[in-house]
Amino acid sequence: SGQYQQAINKYKEATAIDANVPAYWSNMAACYEKLGKYEEMADAARSCIKADKNFVKGYFRLATAQKNLNDLAGCVKTLESGLAVQSSNPDLKKMKKDVQELQRGEQVASYCRKAEEQMQGNDIPGAYKTLELASRLDAGNPDIERMMSKVRPKFEAMEAQRKAGLSATESYKEKGDEAYKAAKFEEAVALYGKCIEGLKREGKDQTELALKAHSNRAACYKQISNFDGVIEDCTAVLEIDPENVKALIRRAQAFEGVERYRFALQDVKTVLAMPFDKVGKANFDLCNMMQHRLNRTVQQLKAMG
Repeated sequence: SGQYQQAINKYKEATAIDANVPAYWSNMAACYEKLGKYEEMADAARSCIKADKNFVKGYFRLATAQKNLNDLAGCVKTLESGLAVQSSNPDLKKMKKDVQELQRGEQVASYCRKAEEQMQGNDIPGAYKTLELASRLDAGNPDIERMMSKVRPKFEAMEAQRKAGLSATESYKEKGDEAYKAAKFEEAVALYGKCIEGLKREGKDQTELALKAHSNRAACYKQISNFDGVIEDCTAVLEIDPENVKALIRRAQAFEGVERYRFALQDVKTVLAMPFDKVGKANFDLCNMMQHRLNRTVQQLKAMG
C-alpha cells in the first residue's frame, strides 16, 4: 500500500504542474482504488473528466468509485455520460448492464420487504399488488412465488366477496375495467355505457362512480380515435368535477383531433392556470407544448382569413 501512496503523491505533484493531463488523474484514481479509498477515487476521477471530457477512462474510474460507494443511480448516470462520448466502449457497457442488474435486485428485495410488512399488517390487496410489481421485474423468483402462494388465495377470496357485494351498475363498471385492461375497447365502451345508463335511471349520474365510468369510457374512445365520444364523456366528467385535469387534457386533445382549435386552447389554458402541484410536471409540460402548437395553428388560420 505504501507504493500506491507514493505514486499518488507523485501524481499530485504532476497535477500541480499541469492539471489538464487526464492520465495523471486517472492513474491517481486507480491507486486510490487499490487502497479502497473510493471517495478520493471519485474526486480524482471527476478531476480527470474536468481535464478532458472526451477521456473515457475518467468515466469508468468515477463509475467504479460510485459502484463501490453503493451510489448505483449516480454510477449509471456517469456510465451514460461516458457512453455518450464513446457508445461502443465495452467496459462501460458491461458495467452499466451489471449495475442495472444490481439495481433490479435491490428493487425486488425492497418490494419483498414491503409485501412482508403488508402481509403482517393484514393488507392483503396491498401485498398482492406489491408482489405483482416484483414479479414483473423478476419472474420466477422463488421468494416472490412463495409469498404469492400465501397471498393469492386470500386475495382471490376477498375479491370474490367484494364482487358479490357489487350492485349491477358497479359490476358493469368493473367488467368494463377488465375489458379495458385486456385492450377490448369496444367491449369496454358498451359495459361503461350500461353502467352510465343504470346510474341515470337511479338518479345517480353525478356520483363518483358516474365520473369514473365517463372518464374510463373517454379513455376507450381515445384509443379508438372516436374524438366526439371523448369530448362528450370528458364534458360529463367536468360537469361533476370542473377542475379534473385528466378530462381537460383529454378533451383538449380530442378538440384538436376534430380541428376545433380554439376550444382545445381554452382547455389547455384552464389547466395551465391551475396550481403546478395539482397539475404535475408531465401534464404541465404537455399542455405547454400543446399551447404553443395550438397558438401557431390559430394564428395561421387567422392569416388565411
